[in-house]
Order: sequence, then C-alpha cells, then structure tokens
Amino acid sequence: MTDIFTPEKRSQVMSRIRGRNTKPELALRSMLHRMGYRFTVNGPHNRVLPGKPDLVLPKYRTVIFMHGCFWHGHAYCKNFRLPATRRQWWQAKIEGNRQRDQRHEDALRAMGWHVLTIWECALRNVAARDWLSARLPSLLGGPFVSRPAATAMVAEDATPYRAG
Repeated sequence: MTDIFTPEKRSQVMSRIRGRNTKPELALRSMLHRMGYRFTVNGPHNRVLPGKPDLVLPKYRTVIFMHGCFWHGHAYCKNFRLPATRRQWWQAKIEGNRQRDQRHEDALRAMGWHVLTIWECALRNVAARDWLSARLPSLLGGPFVSRPAATAMVAEDATPYRAG
C-alpha cells in the first residue's frame, strides 16, 4: 500500500505531532490532581533527569512517563500496529525508542527514582480511566493518605451532650 500523501505533505503532517500536552497527558494530570497528588511538569527535575519525564512527583521520588502506544511500541496493544510501508525502518525506529526508554528507566532507578510508565490506552475511555485511577495509589508506592481538613473536629466522648 502506498502513502496517500506526497513526501512534503507527510513531512508536514508528522511535524504537527506533539510530544507535550497531549490529550492523554492532560487527562493523566487532571486525574492525579483530583486525587490529591502534586507534581511538576516544567520543574527543575523534569528537564535534567534522564528521559525528561512527563511528570515528576518529588514528594514520592517518582517520575511518570506518558507513552503513546504507537511511538513506544506497546506490545500486545490493539492500538499498536506497524505500518505496512517501510516496515524495516519502522521496526528499527520503534525498537530504538524501546531501548532508549529502557536506558532512561535504568538510569532513573539507579538514581533512586521510582519509575512509572502509563500507556495512552490506559486513558482511552472511561472504563480504562476508572481502572487506572483505582490502581494509581498502589502504583505510586502505596495508598495516598490525605490530610484531614483544618476544620475537622474529633469527638472525644461518644456520649451525647445533655443540657443540665
């Protein structure tokens, strides 16, 4: 099967693919924020750590990579399929991405960071997002314990108050 675009048009289309602030990444950020986790997107760690993680949770010493199923070769995912044209080139490209991702993960773990990779298919629909949100606390290293509100009162005595 031949490409439906001219080489110039294909180049233009490919140049418009974003690497930051993608819909899955924004959905993940929103989910984490609603759950009470705080993270940096453009903080001091994000740009200097190996692989430039998408999200850094300094409090938990955790980094999160948001991977696209196609570009990072998500194995056994229905959203990953090698193109029919230039198959060898794409195989080399995707395999190179996988090896680079593994090098970055290994380097981050050697530095003492917990590394979490979230695939775009985990945010593709409501059921997948619900599944992910239920598992995120354990994936991030244990259940998140929110602090009680400042106005919360604790009862010292269970007996009801009676006016005397």
